Amino acid sequence: MAVIALSGRSIIGIAFSVLGLMGTGSAQAGACENLVLNIGLTGGTVSGAVTVPGPSFTAANGVTYTNLPSFCKVSAILTPTTDSFINVELWMPTTSWNGRFQGIGNGGYGGTIAQGSLAMVAGLQSGFAVASTDMGTAPSSNGDADALIGHPEKWIDFGSRATHLMTTLSKQLIQQFYAQGPQYSYFNGCSTGGQQGLMSAQRYPDDYDGILVGDAANNRTHVHTAVLWDYQASHKSPLGLFFSTDQTKAMDASIVQACAVKSGGLATDPFLTDPRACDWDPAVMQCTGAPDGICLTADQVATARAKYSGPRDPVTGKQIYPGLPRGSEADSQFGWAALDTEVETPFGSLFKWVFGPTFTYMNFNFDSDMSTLDSILASALNANSTDLSRFSGRNGKIIAYHGWADPLASPQEAINYYERLVAAQGSGSAATRRVQSFYRLFMVPGMYHCGYGPGPNAFGQPYTGQIAVQPPLQADAGHDIFLALQQWVEKGVAPQRVVAAKYVSDSASNGVQMTRPLCVYPNVARYSGSGDPNSESSFICAPAAGKTDPAQVPAPEYLN
Repeated sequence: MAVIALSGRSIIGIAFSVLGLMGTGSAQAGACENLVLNIGLTGGTVSGAVTVPGPSFTAANGVTYTNLPSFCKVSAILTPTTDSFINVELWMPTTSWNGRFQGIGNGGYGGTIAQGSLAMVAGLQSGFAVASTDMGTAPSSNGDADALIGHPEKWIDFGSRATHLMTTLSKQLIQQFYAQGPQYSYFNGCSTGGQQGLMSAQRYPDDYDGILVGDAANNRTHVHTAVLWDYQASHKSPLGLFFSTDQTKAMDASIVQACAVKSGGLATDPFLTDPRACDWDPAVMQCTGAPDGICLTADQVATARAKYSGPRDPVTGKQIYPGLPRGSEADSQFGWAALDTEVETPFGSLFKWVFGPTFTYMNFNFDSDMSTLDSILASALNANSTDLSRFSGRNGKIIAYHGWADPLASPQEAINYYERLVAAQGSGSAATRRVQSFYRLFMVPGMYHCGYGPGPNAFGQPYTGQIAVQPPLQADAGHDIFLALQQWVEKGVAPQRVVAAKYVSDSASNGVQMTRPLCVYPNVARYSGSGDPNSESSFICAPAAGKTDPAQVPAPEYLN
């Protein structure tokens, strides 16, 4: 059994008293267990309510967390339809509640409560009432949801309904437990959790006051289509066109050497500041003699170009989803070598919901099958709407972040969504100001999907289903993106930059390797010309050197 000890300044930090709400609520003894009797639900059941005394708690995944306050752990099962079975868990501090609620996002296809993650633990430790849901997809796992074949109501639960019902139930329970509702409600998620956050803002704008959206898979059907595109590109030859770990590391090194400065960074950076400025062609690594395990064959060069270009309709030539960025190749979890195998890569279940259990990746037709897929699933799964007027109208705020080296959910799509928001507001600087009054995007150089990578990847975000979190450098809004969101919502202080750290070997215990600011898009961090190149104080936020390639903007029919 693993044991994790959390200090009072870990993960999200303890600076909540600065915002003036710490200690606004406490519960009466015995009130927790009474919730099973006192809360009446339509279409659901509170299946358990028990007081966990602390200071330790063993989660469902067998990990024991320590240094926790006493809390009321409520379990519920929601059944909005006869084919729905949504598990929800809510934790409420029995003392020193900070007056806030935080919904925690999931990863992949869900299937389990995120209670085994540090996000719920960290939120609880910081005084939040925290909740998560399995999205109604059990017994699915992160990368396998074949169990949902033939269950369209569960697709809707996964797409948005489970998160919304988790939220409304949690607020009802909080009201019952503390005799008052939350003064502020936040959502925090990455990957699928990012999709959940955007869905909440678009379809249920009253649910949350602030939403932290990381590496969002919001354009869901087309994110999965891109995975199939990459798989087909690597399997056109009977021998396979797979990339080895040695090759992807060599590609990454060649890319950084060619483009670190061109992308707006320093020659010493082991990552790209803005990959859009990099025109590195894999042909520079093409073998001139016999393959040596490092050079690329002609077929591999073609495959790499296909991955960078992204999926297109082979008949019309229209872009379906943006391609992968330069610098994303070597991720050990979702990088090219990790996913280039004989076995079909994860996330194919979604296609089986439409095309049946015998569907295989190589059978997908990017012309005729794309419209079929979208006609059945897009309305339930895709969070592409740019109408956030109801959310922004009630002073809701969104901070989005995305790793520039994400090899799974293209970072260009995060930019595309932001640009679509601006276009929906009109044109020019006035439209940008209107969007940035409620929505700000931070691109993270050298970060993979939701974390890790060679760049500054630790900026206070809690664990969200994909990565192990690192604590922020300080518990303040300048070093913690979630606290920055709180300051914006509760104090009206919009974030201009957030300091991110790169820890030695990605472990805070090893010390800080470098710090660098994350800037509000479209700005990026640029060296001021003097000072320590490993210190964020030597950088300013300035316009990017890169450009948006029009070919990387999907056609309108793929934004449904």
